[in-house]
Amino acid sequence: QVQLVESGGGLVQAGESLRLSCVASGDTSTINSITWYRQGPGRQRDFVARYGNDGHVNYAESVKGRFSVSRDNDKNTVYLQMDHLKVEDTGLYICKAVRPRDAYWGQGTQVTVSS
Repeated sequence: QVQLVESGGGLVQAGESLRLSCVASGDTSTINSITWYRQGPGRQRDFVARYGNDGHVNYAESVKGRFSVSRDNDKNTVYLQMDHLKVEDTGLYICKAVRPRDAYWGQGTQVTVSS
């Protein structure tokens, strides 16, 4: 079992920055990747960024150049640094841990960007 807890969300104005954290606990040794998703009101979860165990990162086109994902192994934490935030970045940001045979989701942290 893996538990994920996200934090760092809040209300900011367009152009500002936030750093989100996704802390993993439990049996984390076999996690292959941590992925961030965003879920807007009444919408499905959209891919934002992925950090693989090989260090490879992927970003959605909409956030390239503005968001960056990193990992602190000592803290079992994956960060999502979000700069130059836009109103359309508003949503519930949720992280997902993928293992060879299963996957786990956190509860999410809300990000609201005002104009």
